[in-house]
Amino acid sequence: MKNTVKVHSFHGGIHPPENKKQSTGAPIAIAPLPSRVILPLQQHIGLPAEPVVSVGDRVLKGQLVAEAVGRISANIHASISGTVIAIEPHPVPHMSGMEAGCLIIESDGRDEWIEHQGLEDYTQLPKQELIEYIRRAGVAGMGGAGFPTDVKLHLGDDHIVNTLIINAAECEPYITADDMLMRERADEVLGGIEIIAHLLKPLHIMVGIEDNKPQAIRALHAALDNSPLNLDIVITPTKYPSGGEKQLIKLLTGIEVPSGRIPADVGIVCQNIGTTTAIYRAVIHGEPLISRIVTVTGQAAGHKQNYEVRIGTRFADLLDHSEVRREQMHRLIVGGPMMGITVINEQIPVIKTTNCLIAGTIGEMPPQPPAQACIRCGMCEQVCPAELLPQQLHWFAKGKEFEKARHHNLFDCIECGACSYVCPSNIPLVQYYRFAKAEIRKEDEEQRKADHARIRFEARLERLEREKIEKEERRKQRAIEAAAAQAAKKDAALNITSSSADNRTAAASAPDLKQLKSNAAIARTKLRKAEKALTNAQEKGLDGIETLQATLQQLQVKSEQAEKAYADAQSAPALQQAPSAPVTDIKQLKSHAAIARTKLKKAEKQLAAAQETGDADIDALKAQVAELQAKSIAAEKAYSEAENGNSPATTPGIDTTELEADIAALQSKVDKAESAWKTAAESGSPAADKMAAGVEKLKDKLKALQDELATIRASASPAPATAVDSTALEADIAAMQAKVDKAENAWKAAVESGSPAADKMAAGVEKLKDKLKALQDELAQIKAGSTAKATSDSGTAASVSIKELKQQVSIMRTKLKKAEKQQAELAVGEKDPALEAEIAELRARHDAAQALFDAAEAEKAAAAAQQGIDLKQLKIDAAMARAAVTKAERALSKAEHDLKQTLEEELLAARAKAEKLNSTLERFSE
Repeated sequence: MKNTVKVHSFHGGIHPPENKKQSTGAPIAIAPLPSRVILPLQQHIGLPAEPVVSVGDRVLKGQLVAEAVGRISANIHASISGTVIAIEPHPVPHMSGMEAGCLIIESDGRDEWIEHQGLEDYTQLPKQELIEYIRRAGVAGMGGAGFPTDVKLHLGDDHIVNTLIINAAECEPYITADDMLMRERADEVLGGIEIIAHLLKPLHIMVGIEDNKPQAIRALHAALDNSPLNLDIVITPTKYPSGGEKQLIKLLTGIEVPSGRIPADVGIVCQNIGTTTAIYRAVIHGEPLISRIVTVTGQAAGHKQNYEVRIGTRFADLLDHSEVRREQMHRLIVGGPMMGITVINEQIPVIKTTNCLIAGTIGEMPPQPPAQACIRCGMCEQVCPAELLPQQLHWFAKGKEFEKARHHNLFDCIECGACSYVCPSNIPLVQYYRFAKAEIRKEDEEQRKADHARIRFEARLERLEREKIEKEERRKQRAIEAAAAQAAKKDAALNITSSSADNRTAAASAPDLKQLKSNAAIARTKLRKAEKALTNAQEKGLDGIETLQATLQQLQVKSEQAEKAYADAQSAPALQQAPSAPVTDIKQLKSHAAIARTKLKKAEKQLAAAQETGDADIDALKAQVAELQAKSIAAEKAYSEAENGNSPATTPGIDTTELEADIAALQSKVDKAESAWKTAAESGSPAADKMAAGVEKLKDKLKALQDELATIRASASPAPATAVDSTALEADIAAMQAKVDKAENAWKAAVESGSPAADKMAAGVEKLKDKLKALQDELAQIKAGSTAKATSDSGTAASVSIKELKQQVSIMRTKLKKAEKQQAELAVGEKDPALEAEIAELRARHDAAQALFDAAEAEKAAAAAQQGIDLKQLKIDAAMARAAVTKAERALSKAEHDLKQTLEEELLAARAKAEKLNSTLERFSE
């Protein structure tokens, strides 16, 4: 078959000395059976194979010993029969001299094959089964990077193969493995081409071969001219690197593969000559890829020829068989002199992509001259076959400007070495490019891991947010159900009327204003939380927005119903109560009337401002003012009627389980944060101040929740309040005690060292002690207010002030705890009689002081009761009023300008209320 195809050209290229005749004087020889083979688990592009045998197993020639992992991978087979003696890292053919996982087999000298046979008629097999058969044979590209062949043959439906190109160029100097393979085994080449053509169904097949291989050209013509395939043998000029995949495509077809694309994207598939014979032997004879042709050449080699070598044979065994003179060998190169790598370890094994070993002398392979400065001659650009800017890429790689190198198509570089070959300054350009590629791949891998971690983190945040919303929804649903149950009870109570005027009476309960107000406040709070949750979900694009909107509508209806029920209760006339009914809380009704007036004034101001600016919905504000006017009138009326005749109502309990759980969880966070802060403070960490601020924020949140719980409990039950939760205050005292101890230690150290700052530090210690004492007094007062009991010994307690008694109880308690701690630190079974006696005495003194304090508190409570004041409730109200002042101050500090006036008025009202309550409380605290 004549060459009738037009040959095109590609940019650049060089023509170095060929040196191919050294190894073509003798036919292909069979290399001796190695005593040991070393099989790297990664002899191909992609993931390394996974061993399927263990140390100590006996294997046969051709047996699968490592299985492909993933799509881009290849099987590994035993090239000899013997025993697996190790699976461990071992040096492999790599420019870095790196080690990789290898499977080492010791030969038993028998060279026994596994049972194997080829396919009788591969054309009868489905395409997918035939490709899988080739995949099981472990066939990979044998002329380049070792791309798994089955991947190239398994193209998707979006790839149509117009042209199949068989790469027989073998353009690099010294290498003659493909040349001798074509001369001696052209029939196997034809068989492999026919199998590939059967799978890909190309319209045209082209065999590209350089004109410096006349004998191989004749052998190919003899074998291929009679083939029924649409096949052309195309003879190309000898120019390096015409064997490059994209360069050969440009030579034979004139088509240029775009940057970043593969030949299949333009309808072309390339296969190497060695790969075609491996496919033929796998399909026809059932032989996996366990051997290949390797050229052994160089002036230091005694026998320069090509050998069929078992995969895994050590270089040393092959060099010994070729009688290489080690004293003359200056460099051992794997591959060709242009793209090969220099190795110094002869124990490195032959792999599927090893096509040549060059044992070069110092005259043949002289040392690289030292690199000089670039003279910007532009010769590297002229010879670059990929049409890149080698000089610019060199500067980018040298300056570690990897992103710029990437944008200048660094990865289109095939590392052919033509630029380094012609560089008059002897700059190792290819090494710079390899370094830059490795760094870019490393950065890409790190970025991939970072992106993966970010995606996982964002998914976790979304999951937590979704769980939070779901939890809030469940909580809202429970609250709605509880509110509905309470509303049902209210409706049932309000519907009870007198059915007869004769001898039958019916007890009718008036609406519980306190409970209705609490219900309305809870409904408003839930509504605001639902609005925030909906806004947050819309901003973040979370799922469940429709559910949140439906829930928000339900809560709006519930809130309006609660507000209406409260307003109706305020405007409803007082019903006649049974003689045993409790008295109406006039004080609470007066507070309701004051709150209604404040809200009305606030709404009127908003309406006036809206009328001036015209920004807001004036009609809605007018409706709100009218509604608040009605509520204010109703509240005033209820208060005036209550002064003339009381009619209280019982209040069903409010479910505070969820709120109590939140308080317990937050208390745990406070304790944990405070412990971490103390540790940091003791170690002198600079983060202690920041941690202290965090602890304070957590305490503020805890106090707000506790105040909310106290408010609900106080509004839900007019009965005597339960014990006040002093956990947060006790935590403050513990933290302040730690500060005092630390300050005292620092002050003592300063005194001992004679530091002039000792006086100033002493003043600071005194201030801290004053703060500690104030906190301890407040704790004692709260505990006393929540646990005071009536006592008959009031006459004794009256002579001593409550503050002094409280201080005595606190001091006794501290001493008692200190002594008990000393006792607990004693060894097991050890006793200290003196310490036990001291503890007994301190406990007796503490109990006596506590009894006196309780008696004094009871006396003050009785005196307050005579004046119509519930002292316990007064203390709770005062604490809540102080919390309201703090809350108003914080809201004012964070508010925008247009809301400050309203918040200032609310702050003044809160302060006035707190001052009044504190003034009343002080009368009973002397």
